[in-house]
Amino acid sequence: MKAGQSCLFGRHTMAVIRLGSGRPPTRRAFLLLKLTAVTLSVLLFCEFLIYYGVIVRCHWPEVETPADSRGRGPPEPALRAMFLADTHLLGAVRGHWLDKLRREWQMERAFQTALWLLQPEVVFILGDVFDEGKWSSSQAWADDVGRFQTMFRHPAHVQLRVVAGNHDVGFHYQMNTYKIKRFEKVFNPERLFSWKGINFVLVNSVAMEGDGCDICSGAEAELLEISRQLNCSREEHHPGRCGDGGPLPASAPVLLQHFPLYRRSDAHCSGEDAAPPAERGIPFQERYDVLSREASRKLLWWLRPRLVLSGHTHHACEVLHGAGVLEVSVPSFSWRNRNDPSFIMGSFTPTDYVLAKCPLPREDTVLTTYCGAAGCLVVLTLVHMRLLASPLHVGWNLLRKFKTT
Repeated sequence: MKAGQSCLFGRHTMAVIRLGSGRPPTRRAFLLLKLTAVTLSVLLFCEFLIYYGVIVRCHWPEVETPADSRGRGPPEPALRAMFLADTHLLGAVRGHWLDKLRREWQMERAFQTALWLLQPEVVFILGDVFDEGKWSSSQAWADDVGRFQTMFRHPAHVQLRVVAGNHDVGFHYQMNTYKIKRFEKVFNPERLFSWKGINFVLVNSVAMEGDGCDICSGAEAELLEISRQLNCSREEHHPGRCGDGGPLPASAPVLLQHFPLYRRSDAHCSGEDAAPPAERGIPFQERYDVLSREASRKLLWWLRPRLVLSGHTHHACEVLHGAGVLEVSVPSFSWRNRNDPSFIMGSFTPTDYVLAKCPLPREDTVLTTYCGAAGCLVVLTLVHMRLLASPLHVGWNLLRKFKTT
C-alpha cells in the first residue's frame, strides 16, 4: 500500500469513528424529552389515575347485620348495591363525536374503576341510559346498545338492573309497545328483584300516567300483583297461599324508578350537588318533572316501600313522603349533565339500610390540569427558544439581588 493511500485510509477511518461516536444530546432532544414526559404524565393522570385517586376514598357504609332467625352462626353480610342515573349516551342526531368520546370515556373509566375498587354485588341504573332512544332508528339503537355494553361491561357475578326513562322510550305521548319491548329485550324486564332477603321493585314510571292507556293499565296491573305478593309475604300464613313462586322475603321493598315522586320543587334540597339556588324554587310540572300526586300516592299505598331512589332531575335531593318514607334523587353520572357527577352506595339487610354518596372526578379539575400542563409546555418551549428567561435563572438573580441589598 502506498503512503498516500495509507494516509487517506487513516483520515477516512477517523471520520467514521467521529461520526459513530456518541454525542451528547442536543438542546432540542432535551426539549422533546421534557415535552413528551409532561404530556404523557398529564394524560395518565387525567384519563386514568384521577379516577382511582377519587373513588378509592369511597367506602361502603356499615349497617348492622342481624343473625339468622334461629340466632345461630355469623350474620349474613349486607348486600352492596350501587345506584347511578342519567348516563344519557349521546346518539346519532345530537351527539358530536368529540362530546361522545369525552363524556363516554369519563363514564366508562368511572364505572370500571368503581367496579374494581368497590366490588358491588348489584348495580342499578335509574333511567335515561340513552339520550335519543325515544326516536332512534333500529340501527342507531343497536349502535347505542353496543357502546353501552362496552362501557358498562361487568363480571358475570355482578347483577346489572335498569329501569326505563323518558329518553329511553319517550314520554307518555311518545312511548309505544315497540319502544318498550325494544328496551326490555336489552335490559331485564323483571319488575320484582329479590336478593339476600331484600326486595327491589323496578317501576316504569313513564307508564304511570293514570289515563287508562293499554301500556299504563298493564303496568298498574303488574304493580298490583307485586303489591299482593309483598303483602302476602308480610303476613302469617302457609307458604302456598302466596302463589306458585313461593313467598317473598318478608321485608319492605326498595322502590326504584326514573321520575321522582311528586314534590312541589327542589326548594328544600341542599348540598353541593343539589340544583343551583336559582332553580330550586321553580315549581315542578306533574307527569313531566315528577310523577303526579295520584300516581305517587298509589305507589306508596300499594308497595309501602321503606326507601325510594329516583333520577331524572340530574341533581341530588332527599325528601320525606307520607309516614317518613325517604326518597333520594340520584345525581347524573355524566359530565354532560353536571360538573360534579356521583353515585350512591347502599348497604342493605332485610330490616335496615345505610346510604353513602361517592363523588366522581370533577370536570373542571381535569380541564384545569390540562390548561396548567399546556402552560408549562409553552414556558418550556419559550425558554428553549431563549424568548423567555429560565424561571430558575430569574429566581437565582432575584435571590442574589435580595442578598446584596
